[in-house]
Amino acid sequence: MAKKSRTKARESTSAASAEQADGAVGPRQPCPCGSGKRYKACHGAAGGEVYVARPFEGLPGECDLIALRELVPAATAPLTIKGHEDRTVRLCTLLPGAVPAMSRDSGEVWLGLQVQHQFGDPSRDLAAVLEAALAAEPGVVGLTTPPGPGTRMQDLVTDETLDVTVHDGFDFWVSDLEESADLAEALEQANGAATPTSRLASVEAAYWTNVGTKEHLRWVMPEPEDALLDALARLHVRGDDVIVPEARLVGMFRAHGLLCPVWDLPVGTGAEVLEEPAAAFKKALDKALAELAQDGAELTSEERAARSGLMNRQVTIR
Repeated sequence: MAKKSRTKARESTSAASAEQADGAVGPRQPCPCGSGKRYKACHGAAGGEVYVARPFEGLPGECDLIALRELVPAATAPLTIKGHEDRTVRLCTLLPGAVPAMSRDSGEVWLGLQVQHQFGDPSRDLAAVLEAALAAEPGVVGLTTPPGPGTRMQDLVTDETLDVTVHDGFDFWVSDLEESADLAEALEQANGAATPTSRLASVEAAYWTNVGTKEHLRWVMPEPEDALLDALARLHVRGDDVIVPEARLVGMFRAHGLLCPVWDLPVGTGAEVLEEPAAAFKKALDKALAELAQDGAELTSEERAARSGLMNRQVTIR
């Protein structure tokens, strides 16, 4: 009996390893949607919603979209929508009450990225809400049930780039409304929870933030995970992953199919001094990626150890 059990356990382990190597999610692993349930009881259940690992792939500013959805408190970006080129559509990190969308009295449509629902494919969910908001009377537009197969944001957005504006707070919520005491109080509360954040201009999708006791640089990167980990490991061994003196690459988030390395920065660093070092790091990273893409290129034992350390400091958000 014991021998058979050991054989079965080895077979199960091999199958699980094969699933992970293919990028699949094991049935007993946490569902990547962030629900807290096991995959087999959530998006892996029979008849469940299909989970899309990289939902924003192909959209302009994919890395910035992920940052705005998961990391940035207050930011907006205009969108041009096919068939509705005459409508003003504003993509927002967060709307009041975390509502999915708002049709404004001005005729504008505001689409929220940070919402409560998770139906497996954020691109499809956003498209369903957006289409409903474009057809709705002024007010809040929500999504209470899975929208089912249908249009995705990739089918609607015609922009070639994403023009992100990071705000100090949520004053944009009331930019087209008359001032009132209730609005002022709600706005003050929301602004108090927004950590200072800036987007670097020298590279794509890199955001400095000050959380009070620490400062961070969080940088969503588009490269495939395995290649990026190899390159970051090589730079770490060379000592080239230090953005500024005393900064430290402490780990990374995994969100919507991409990795987001995170650096701790000395308090008082600020965003401006990161511009040139970040651009230089990007050049070093691209060089390491090119080196490792060559036929026969392999990591050294020291680089493999560094890579394992990086993998152990990953946190999956979505």
